[in-house]
Amino acid sequence: MSGGRIVLVILGALAVLIALALLAAGGFFLWADQTQRDEDGFFTSPTELFETDANALVSDGFDITSSDASHEDVPDFLLSEGRLGTVRVRATATDPGESIFLGIGPEDDVRAYLDGVGYDVVEDFDVDPFTVDYRRVAGTGAPARPVSQDFWAVSASGSGRQAIEWPIEKGTWAIVVMNADGSAGVSVDLDLGAKVSFVLWLAIGLLVAGGLLLLAGALMMAFALRGREGPEEVAPAAVGAPPAVESEGGEAPPYPVAIEGTMDAKLNRFLPLVKWLLILPHVLVLALLWIVFFALTVVAGVAILFTERYPRTIFDFNVGVLRWTWRVAFYAYGALGTDRYPPFALSRVDYPATLEVPYPERLSRGLVLVKWWLLAIPQYIVVSILGSGFPWPSWWWTARWWDNGGWWWPGLIGALALVAAGGLLLFDRYPRDVFEILVGANRWVYRVVAYAALMRDEYPPFRFRR
Repeated sequence: MSGGRIVLVILGALAVLIALALLAAGGFFLWADQTQRDEDGFFTSPTELFETDANALVSDGFDITSSDASHEDVPDFLLSEGRLGTVRVRATATDPGESIFLGIGPEDDVRAYLDGVGYDVVEDFDVDPFTVDYRRVAGTGAPARPVSQDFWAVSASGSGRQAIEWPIEKGTWAIVVMNADGSAGVSVDLDLGAKVSFVLWLAIGLLVAGGLLLLAGALMMAFALRGREGPEEVAPAAVGAPPAVESEGGEAPPYPVAIEGTMDAKLNRFLPLVKWLLILPHVLVLALLWIVFFALTVVAGVAILFTERYPRTIFDFNVGVLRWTWRVAFYAYGALGTDRYPPFALSRVDYPATLEVPYPERLSRGLVLVKWWLLAIPQYIVVSILGSGFPWPSWWWTARWWDNGGWWWPGLIGALALVAAGGLLLFDRYPRDVFEILVGANRWVYRVVAYAALMRDEYPPFRFRR
């Protein structure tokens, strides 16, 4: 397989992965727009109790346009005629005889109005379960009646349920809840709502973009893989990676961490749908083994510093953990290369996925101090892009690399495994080139793991092949 085709397969897999994320986001927004709005078109929070023994409840100021250099100001055209949306606040006094006041005003004016008055600022709240964090602003003065102030953008006052609707405008604003007479002791059942007109258009845009990107990714992979033999047309063989260009001096020597995989001639097209469930017993055991792996690696590092030797018992155990992990990954979403259930064993067994690390007689004391955190940084960057099929050995430095606010990046390996599973399910065919890239990418990951775990001093090569 040529280098150009390899690149095309990788780009196609990444395009498919991004497309699926866009389609999922578009589907979510479409579902929310069609099912989660009330009869007035608002997305509404549950009604919860807010109370204080002070004179007012005030929201933390919300800035529609940010002066923070890390954020862009909201464009003016979005803030004209309420295009950005409408905020709704509804509240009912817990005491039926009490009249309350609701208002939204410029934060500076609100602070000036309440200067010297005691009030609570609502800094944060969680919905499930409901909790709220207040910050007390001390004061002993009595405020003027809130309805007498003329700075409110919108306001409502009276007994029973009060509601205000505010088309979002540029500025820094605060929501205020008080008793209508300004007295202390405010207790209301309150909900917040938002009407956002562009949710449907956002959903449509994401769905269209995702569909187009999915088509582009599928076409790229179809072009790259056209005319290639699938596993049912060739004899099973241990494969490692796409071919690489030889150096001037000839083929580079193989790295001393050997990872191989032999693809089954025939794979069950439906089994990838349930392998996540089938491997759960392995995942539970491996979670404990990897905790031990980390602890023993620290012990081995200390031993190397004093003796230049990796304790053989620890070395064999840690290699066994890598071996077990690779077998499970090969069976599951690291390669989907076999339907043979992986054994629960640290030792060598007859299985189509193998991993071997020769025992080093001597290791450098100096490298122990720098290779796992400094020298391996370029490798960590690559591995964070490659990722690995679950369960994966690289999670301890890469699992959070691409994680932002709960979003998880499964890596190239995860994307290609998804392509392989889709090919099996839809066409009963596993493209051999995809399998070769998957095993090669895993080879890269496990070599870096072994290096970072102090098992070898040889720096891992930047290549997929042996």
